[in-house]
Amino acid sequence: MSYFMNLLIIAAILIILAVFFYFAFRKRKDSSNVSYSMDLSIPYLVEGVRETFNLILNTSGAQWNLNKTETLKREKRKTALRKALRTCNYGDIGAKEYIKEYIKDLIQLKYQVNEKNINQILPFGQHSRLTLQDKFDILLYCYKKEHGMGALEAFIENYNKDLSDGDEKISYEISGEHIESAYMNEIGTLSYIDKLEIVAQRIYQLYKGHGAIDEIRDMSIDGVSGGVSGISNTFYHFSEEMFSEDTIIPPNAYDSIWIFFQGKTIHMSFLSFGSQKELERVCKNIYRYDNPGQLSASKGYIANEMKDGSRVIVVRPPLAENWAFFVRKFDSINKINMETLITDEESHIPIETMKWLIKGCQVTAITGEQGCGKTTLLKALVEYINPIFTLRIQELIFELNLRKLYPYRNILSFKETATVSGQDALDIQKKTDGTVTILGEVASAPVARWLVQLSQVASKFTLFTHHAKTSEGLVIYLRNALLQEGGFTNEIIAEEQVVDTVSFDIHMIKTPEGRRLIERITEIIPIGDEDFDSDNLRENMSVYYKKINRRHTFQTIDIVVFEGGKYQLKNKPSKRALKAMYYNFTEEEKIECNCFFSSL
Repeated sequence: MSYFMNLLIIAAILIILAVFFYFAFRKRKDSSNVSYSMDLSIPYLVEGVRETFNLILNTSGAQWNLNKTETLKREKRKTALRKALRTCNYGDIGAKEYIKEYIKDLIQLKYQVNEKNINQILPFGQHSRLTLQDKFDILLYCYKKEHGMGALEAFIENYNKDLSDGDEKISYEISGEHIESAYMNEIGTLSYIDKLEIVAQRIYQLYKGHGAIDEIRDMSIDGVSGGVSGISNTFYHFSEEMFSEDTIIPPNAYDSIWIFFQGKTIHMSFLSFGSQKELERVCKNIYRYDNPGQLSASKGYIANEMKDGSRVIVVRPPLAENWAFFVRKFDSINKINMETLITDEESHIPIETMKWLIKGCQVTAITGEQGCGKTTLLKALVEYINPIFTLRIQELIFELNLRKLYPYRNILSFKETATVSGQDALDIQKKTDGTVTILGEVASAPVARWLVQLSQVASKFTLFTHHAKTSEGLVIYLRNALLQEGGFTNEIIAEEQVVDTVSFDIHMIKTPEGRRLIERITEIIPIGDEDFDSDNLRENMSVYYKKINRRHTFQTIDIVVFEGGKYQLKNKPSKRALKAMYYNFTEEEKIECNCFFSSL
């Protein structure tokens, strides 16, 4: 009897243990599932990807316990991964795509992301739960599938014919309402592959990319900036008591993202970096291509280029009131023919005039405010330069990228570095058989001195850009630069040097609507000096005092002007200029040029 009782007791104990372990295991499994579901979030995946990449890079080949061939393969993959991680945020699109492919494989293999659970990362199926950034990312991805790097341009053209919101404080804006409307009109069902691409991009931009502007920076636009509006973080902490319940709290500086597109500065008011820490992270990473140095509080700024030719400037306190960056996408300007660039009525007049100035080898300035299209026009004018001429470009940062547009021409660019001064670069350039010199931008006194120096002794003619508002202002700036940097002490002599150097000024403007056009083409003409008579002292003294009391040694004459909504040919170039131009023409070109200017 006791034997059977013992068996029953043992059986009962076993049943109880079995039931206990069953429910304990089930509870643990359910808990694990809940935890796993909660962890399928963007921040969790970003941190997981970071840790995994660090583990891959820090694991030695001996730990893999593989044969020599497999070990070498893994070492090569690790080297490629390390290089891509180092360069992906320098503007290297290939390295960026490589890292994104790695991220897609990683989250599918390690975190079991699949078609069933990917909506736990971003609620693709619940439109009301998607943020404005989610919807914008989805829209941009869909446009990118069709338009490539022209995705943002196509989106703006489709939905923002007139970006003005009527607010005097903001000229142009892409708002949350724009995004909501576009999303409801455009987005249908997304495939699993589409969702995976969007998730991988979000993880990448928070891990190694440039945050909310990562994809925008790659688009074919003119530029993007951040940290340039809103209230700085310091002011928020200092003035918290100023904001009552009824106060409309202004945006923070890290909510500030603006793009520059077709002459318009557009506020992406729906986008934000999310935190001051994220804005600072982007600022600290975006300028690092080619090791330009450290952005420190003592210096406060860094100007550099990115791998794709974009110019980037980053500023920080105390030089600026908060962290900010500016990216100009010069390589977004494709090779444009003049007929596409200059489109207003009678546009053939400025086009033909500029063609003869360049073919005639005239030293020409392209002036105007920032964003008015000076660089674009300069790139287009290169087409008129005689193909046998060699081009040498001197820049602060490589911006023109003319070899991308004219790959079969003899072109070489130089820039100043930490160890090679601009003057040294010019001295080397003089020994490189250059025929035409192009200065990307004359924005400082030393560069202005280089301009005069190059135009007089080192090249056949020179093209350059400048921010002058008038032709008189251009000459005066260059004159003062010579007085400051060129060793001149007499204003008249310095001015004569400038006037003898620069012959024409093409002045561009940007209308309030963002349209770019040529306002005028002006010739700068030296005023002839009276000859001295060696036998007449009194007359010589009169000529001398007349000369030193003269306000300027030059006059300006408009050749082409934009008036009444169309271009007009006002005057012929001077005989002095035409004589110099004819020297560089073929007989056929002389006849064509004569016919054009004889229409007056």
